[in-house]
Amino acid sequence: MINFSILISSSEVNGPGGLFDLDATLPLVAVQFILLMIILNAILYNPLAKLLQERDEYININKTEAAKLRSENDTLSSAYEQKLQSVREKAELELRNSQKIYDEIFETELNTSQKYIDNFLDTAITELLDEKDIILNDLDKIVQSLCLDIETRLSI
Repeated sequence: MINFSILISSSEVNGPGGLFDLDATLPLVAVQFILLMIILNAILYNPLAKLLQERDEYININKTEAAKLRSENDTLSSAYEQKLQSVREKAELELRNSQKIYDEIFETELNTSQKYIDNFLDTAITELLDEKDIILNDLDKIVQSLCLDIETRLSI
């Protein structure tokens, strides 16, 4: 504590040069401050402000271009979706038409085949009936000849 009291007693100043002494150093400090502010403004702040302004312009340009590209993308996307939808509809219509054509071809082929099979069966049935009649007639003749043979043998 003694050292502190010595310090306080020795710091006592008599005369000018107190806490708010306004002499020639104040304008010199003000000039130094203004000069330093001008130098820093010229060397550091102006280029930095210019760089920030250029960066803002670059960002704004890119945002504008991105919005324009997005608008074009949306337009093209909707156009392609419409084309795709119309192509799908055409493909479905063509598929249905092809299915109808193939169904008609199948029906005509089926009808033709059915007629051919019916004609073949009619012919086969007719031939079999004719053969049956011939065989029955031959059988009848054979039976009659056998009957005559039996009668002749029995009558002996």
